[in-house]
Order: sequence, then C-alpha cells, then structure tokens
Amino acid sequence: MKTTTKVNELIEQGINKSYTYQEYKTLVSSLLSEGKSTGHEQSEALTNYSMLNDRRMKRLDKTLKIDEKVKEAFSNVNTKVTWLVLSEGWCGDAAQSLPVINKLAELNEGINLRIVSRDDHDELMNNFLTNGGKAIPKLIAYDTESKKVLNSWGPRPSVATKAVNTYKAKYGKLDPEFKQNLQVWYNKDKGVNIAEDLLELL
Repeated sequence: MKTTTKVNELIEQGINKSYTYQEYKTLVSSLLSEGKSTGHEQSEALTNYSMLNDRRMKRLDKTLKIDEKVKEAFSNVNTKVTWLVLSEGWCGDAAQSLPVINKLAELNEGINLRIVSRDDHDELMNNFLTNGGKAIPKLIAYDTESKKVLNSWGPRPSVATKAVNTYKAKYGKLDPEFKQNLQVWYNKDKGVNIAEDLLELL
C-alpha cells in the first residue's frame, strides 16, 4: 500500500476520469456494437460475457426492487461520500452488483456513484487487492472533503464471499457449476445482502 497521499491522488484522478452509472452502461453497449468488451484484453469469451452482462444489468434495472426498510435506512443516513467502483463489462459479479449499488446510491443525495475501468486504473487497483488479486467490482468509499478513504467493499457481498471461500478451501478453485449457482444465488437474494453490507459502510 502506498502512502495515504498517493492513494488519495490516484482516487481523485479516478474520479476525474470516471463515468456515471448510465455512462458506464452506454460504454459497455457501444463497445459491444463493435464486437468489443471494456478493458485492455479482448477475446471472444470476454465479449460474450459482456453481452450476457449487458442484458443482465438491463433486466435488473427494470426488475430490481429495494426493500422499504432498506430505502428508509439509506435515505435517513446523513452522509457525503463518493462511491468509486472499479469494474469491467465482462465481470459477472459487477453486472449483478452495480444495478443494486446504483439504486442504493439514488436513495441518498449524499452518495455520488462513479465507475472506472479497472484496466485503465491499474495503479489504483493495486492498492485495493483482494487476497493479492485484482478482483472486481471493488467499491471505494471516499470522502472528497476530508480526502479520506472511509472503507472499501467487494468483489462480492459477504454471504457470497463466504460461500466462495468455503468452496475454494474444499475444491481449490471455482468451477463452472459453482459460478452458475452463484448467479442463481444473486437472483434469489435480490440485492439484500449488498444493501446490508453497504449500509454498514455508511
């Protein structure tokens, strides 16, 4: 981890080059029209993941409903924070989490959601690794007035993280079957666990 000053500089640079949620979705869609994904690496597999995730995010934007208690909790918190999220269009966890994060941010005018490409901000990403890896999405809660990192979250909600760690400990890696089951869990959870996690960050 670099000095606090340097990390803050990297975050500020990220915010200056970031997208709103709508801009990020437009970027993903426009690149797909060219047969591309976001990020520096391009492959047919990543483009196919991006296509699936593009549809997933659009569906979640339409169907996702935030629980009334969660709405009340978020709207009642007095905060002024920037949520800077490192992401890429091909990432399945990001596609499940970003629509929820966006709806939660919309509940409180003190939350400013911004999104950046992980690959375009490698130095920043290296300061927020998960078990030594560049796992995304990674949300950095940053106070732009006091220039402080308040907290970070990701790449998965706490319940999913526990399931992933348990599975890896038993089998050594995540196989396609587990990844499919994880997507099913996201769909059933409907953003509840993400909301619980992010409410704690506030």
